[in-house]
Amino acid sequence: MAAENHSTVTQFILGGLTKRPELQMPLFLLFLGIYAVTTVGNLGMIILIRLNQQLHTPMYYLLSNLSLVDLCYSSVITPKMLVNFVSQRNVISYGGCMSQLYFFLVFVIAECYMLTVMAYDRYAAICYPLLYNIIMSHALCSLLVTLVYIMGFIGSTIETGLMLKLNYCEHLIGHYFCDILPLMKLSCFSTYDVEMTVFFLAGFNIVFTSLMVLVSYAFILSSILRISSTEGRSKAFSTCSSHLAAVGLFYGSTAFMYLKPSTATSLAQENVASVFYTTVIPMLNPLIYSLRNKEVKTALQKTLRRKLY
Repeated sequence: MAAENHSTVTQFILGGLTKRPELQMPLFLLFLGIYAVTTVGNLGMIILIRLNQQLHTPMYYLLSNLSLVDLCYSSVITPKMLVNFVSQRNVISYGGCMSQLYFFLVFVIAECYMLTVMAYDRYAAICYPLLYNIIMSHALCSLLVTLVYIMGFIGSTIETGLMLKLNYCEHLIGHYFCDILPLMKLSCFSTYDVEMTVFFLAGFNIVFTSLMVLVSYAFILSSILRISSTEGRSKAFSTCSSHLAAVGLFYGSTAFMYLKPSTATSLAQENVASVFYTTVIPMLNPLIYSLRNKEVKTALQKTLRRKLY
């Protein structure tokens, strides 16, 4: 019998992170704290950049958009996860599940391309410092950021569309949110074609953007090595270190999740990787960029002094 283009399931039950009742409240408090830090950190970064004229540069314009993306995709996942820790049945409707998947993919894909644009920004700043303001004009920055979000919406529409075509016979998702790989396991029929399509799309997004980042940093490293003074090299490296840390954390965890067959890892490993890039990385990014950035720390001190005095 051919598969119909609708689901026989009207709602799903989320398996959550653990089935042990004694861990529910400690995990609730832990992730509530993480989400609070994520919200304050990313909103604070956006507001700080808006309020300080010295931060109105291409790099900080892109950083404010990265903070927005981090805040959004964390907010798609974490509030529902927090509710599930204190609920008896972790139920989510079919429409709610697909909506969560759609917006999660929008912002995760956008993060890939935002990190790539930020790598290009660092390439322009270090390799062509005298032409930097001309190359990274406000018009180009706005265009690149718009393209980042367009790529997120296009990729998410395609992948969520594939999931909507599947016919689901089971309703227990072995995960704490609606993600592609756990949903495919609930299908009544073979998902090989869908899995290969998702693998190709995820591979393109991750591999293409990571290659662009690597190429940018190859040119950056070449330019840094040609700088004669030790102080100049140190300053150039320091402007890239925060971005490199964010890139390594994000691409490492997403590649582990999506660039492999769906049966290659255990549920516990998938949950750890998912928690890392859905909740921990959005919390770490503003900390990485603020703690290692003198301009951000100076702007924060000036803003606090203005508000306090």
